[in-house]
Amino acid sequence: MSRTRGRLRALGAVAAGVMAATATGMTAVPASAATAVYSEDFSDGLGTFTASGSVRTGSYGARLSGSVSSGPSMVSAPVDLTGHSDVTLSYTRTVSGLDLGEAFTVAYSVDGAAFTALESARTATGAVSFPLPASVDGGDLRLRFSLNANSLLETLTLDDVVVEAESDGGPTDPPAGSLPPVDDVTEPGPYAVTVDESAGPGDDGWLVRPTDAGRDGVDHPVFVWGPGAGSGPADYEDMLRQWASHGFVVYSEVSSSSGDYMVDALDWLEDQNTSPSSPLYTDLDLSEVAFGGHSRGSIGTFDVADEQRLETTVHVAGGSFDGNGPDSLRNPALYIGGDEDFATANMERDYTNTDVPVWFNILDGTDHILATRNGRHIITSWLRWHLADEEFRRAQDFLSPGCAFCGLGEVTYKNW
Repeated sequence: MSRTRGRLRALGAVAAGVMAATATGMTAVPASAATAVYSEDFSDGLGTFTASGSVRTGSYGARLSGSVSSGPSMVSAPVDLTGHSDVTLSYTRTVSGLDLGEAFTVAYSVDGAAFTALESARTATGAVSFPLPASVDGGDLRLRFSLNANSLLETLTLDDVVVEAESDGGPTDPPAGSLPPVDDVTEPGPYAVTVDESAGPGDDGWLVRPTDAGRDGVDHPVFVWGPGAGSGPADYEDMLRQWASHGFVVYSEVSSSSGDYMVDALDWLEDQNTSPSSPLYTDLDLSEVAFGGHSRGSIGTFDVADEQRLETTVHVAGGSFDGNGPDSLRNPALYIGGDEDFATANMERDYTNTDVPVWFNILDGTDHILATRNGRHIITSWLRWHLADEEFRRAQDFLSPGCAFCGLGEVTYKNW
């Protein structure tokens, strides 16, 4: 699914050599949002849904195809809304090829009662969100998607099904991931932080890590960060500390447009994980690794984005000079720019050329210097989603109407 911005800035050259912001600047904080009590993107099959008729799943979501015998349908397992009210159902749908008299229908049922139609139409495209009546509050909610069509070429494609609700009894615990859960990604995480300013392959990088790494048997994901040209890790210290407090082991050193130093740093971290003398001995999760950077650090990240050990990459205020940077991407990517940043035009060109799943936010009131600081909470949530397996963040924070970080600027995404 994708969203298209209403305006496109003129393309221009990007200058990479700038200092990162230090202790001042706007902090982007998401508006409050209801809790996502259920979400399904069909990336691993039907999830809790059961299907009848012709229903397939893939990178596109779930696809129902018409049949001359009986129309296909999908019905969810009960979604427990105990202690919840103000329920909203969101999803994306694309209908193709239906003839006059044919339709798809979305319906809901509460506590085993008959299904009530919520949407029924012959044509529809895009995301939609419906507030459900108070009668569903506190009950067991079932969802049904069905298609009345007589040809396999007539289809209904669904994705990003999300049920959001307000908790009547205060905040509820989010679904568990591989790190200790947090209530608010804009606050420091549960770990005290230790900084070693003479770390890495050349003893000239910063290792920013949870002080008690490995507590309660946790294996910590890895984030290698590249500063902008003319700056170093010290210029990003509060941000590096923020990410480490959430349980990530963060390494940073002076960047280059070649990302080879990032690969060398990851090799070094692998050695630390196997060295009994290292404070990180056996405490790293090296199957969960991200590279990212600001300005020139972003360009270097593009350079090595095809590194096989990566799960995701983060690109802040740093589009490639020739628009070919995305050619190296193999995994989901986060793009953050600013509406007052000269690098945003190049990032827009990179976005157009990106073939992997990508989420792009052009932050309001943000220039090149402030882009990392104003986007640091977005990065925290992104890492908790992609490296710490907090799948609920997909819909809650990024890929649903009204998502937590969709109100901070101009958001677009595609290929999910």
